[in-house]
Amino acid sequence: MKRASGVLMPVFSLPSKYGIGCFSKEAYKFVDQLKKAGQSYWQILPLGPTGYGDSPYQSFSTYAGNPYFIDLKTLVKEGLLTKKECKEVRCKEQKKIDYEKIYQNRFKILKKAYRRFQKNDKYEKFLEENAFWLEDYCMYMAIKDAHEGKSWSEWEELLKKREKTALEKVKEELEDEIGFYQFQQYEFDRQWKKLHTYAKEQGIQIIGDIPIYVAFDSADAWAAPELFQFDEENNPIRVAGCPPDAFAKTGQLWGNPLYNWEYHQKTGYAWWIQRIRYCFQRYDVVRIDHFRGFDEYYAIPYGESTAENGTWMPGPGMKLFQAIEKELGRPEIIAEDLGFLTESVLQMLKESGFPGMKVLQFAFDPSGESVYLPHRYSENCVVYTGTHDNDTTRGWYRTLDKESRDFAKEYMGVSRLDDDTLTWDFMRLAMGSAAQLCVTPIQDILGIDGSGRINMPSTLGGNWTWQMEKGAFDKKIVHKLYRMTQLYGRLNEQIKKQPEPGMENLKCKEKRVGKNKKLRKE
Repeated sequence: MKRASGVLMPVFSLPSKYGIGCFSKEAYKFVDQLKKAGQSYWQILPLGPTGYGDSPYQSFSTYAGNPYFIDLKTLVKEGLLTKKECKEVRCKEQKKIDYEKIYQNRFKILKKAYRRFQKNDKYEKFLEENAFWLEDYCMYMAIKDAHEGKSWSEWEELLKKREKTALEKVKEELEDEIGFYQFQQYEFDRQWKKLHTYAKEQGIQIIGDIPIYVAFDSADAWAAPELFQFDEENNPIRVAGCPPDAFAKTGQLWGNPLYNWEYHQKTGYAWWIQRIRYCFQRYDVVRIDHFRGFDEYYAIPYGESTAENGTWMPGPGMKLFQAIEKELGRPEIIAEDLGFLTESVLQMLKESGFPGMKVLQFAFDPSGESVYLPHRYSENCVVYTGTHDNDTTRGWYRTLDKESRDFAKEYMGVSRLDDDTLTWDFMRLAMGSAAQLCVTPIQDILGIDGSGRINMPSTLGGNWTWQMEKGAFDKKIVHKLYRMTQLYGRLNEQIKKQPEPGMENLKCKEKRVGKNKKLRKE
């Protein structure tokens, strides 16, 4: 990875007339803007279909794509929808995503497109190549719909345990609904691949994001219970979370099923290898959330109401990554290594060679001992002003105590930080650091306050709803980002020769003036 920079922008946060960002012309425009700004990377959040709480880190499948991201206008071009039908599901301009409204209308219009869809060779090839996950996922979602959205743990015993005769019966009875989910994934795959290819052609690489764990309410847990710490009735024995700390007095109870690492080791980590291989078909770089969990993971007895009574248990360590490397070579992985790190975690990170993460918002402890202070970075890391789990930089600074503010100003060598420009002051720190890659959330580039926060960990409701206003990422900001990227030696290698943003018209004018002078002389 060469010295470079990128922007963190969830797909759902792109502007859209249909209530949520998608693979539309706005996504292509965003790629163009990144190129003009001299960026090399677009980091996104997980692309999977979301359920209760709308979190992309609690998906119904580790492989499937979110049908909300399917661009309806593309379906119009394909003759599967009409402009009038699309107009009926448009949303008034809004600053927040209304998931309930989207849930109520999006599947209805996609069902209309499915009714008009004609199967073809490309579709059949897609089904064949993705059969290893697609069949289970589509059946899972169809059964889930038939059970009014209930998780597989609440289905009748024969379906819960995947009894062969019961599955064959369901496959026949729910054939049309299963086909509908197959169609959704086919359209998602086509549209994403087209956008991803376009980004690569523009010199922009996509950084994908995968949670370490899968959701309990998922096709993954239902289809392969042997992968997880389940009892004979396929109920969890222990679940994932984090212990109590200064931020959460009772800890964080995530509730995800924990892996049966003994079983994974016996299979040569086949499931993980398959998962990572698939990720690198979808993305160029992959950030793995909660990297510490591979060294040690926090296990909470199932049924507990808090995370207070969990215990630390050993993970697979380097054996997993050695197996991945043996099969796939050395894929570009970013390790999310935030939080309290033991010596064994640090050693695992060192052995893996993966770049870890540095977050500026964690740096300004007045003691001056924070490992997140830029002068302590090595090259092999990725620096962020903040992440999707942090407040925006502007929002964070407003709530910072006076002692920490004073230390930040002293560290940065300024007497004051103006509210309107402070996000760019912190961006300058990140850009100027030794870190190979600098990634800035789009909210910090736009100088947005706490209203632009994506997620508040350990809370339910109101998260994952922020949308960028149309026209907010304008030419002036693009040019400003280009200049800062250029100043700190992070310009995209493939696009260094392009005209500086805002200079194109000037160069055209110079050419016209030169041509006119030549004509006058003649």
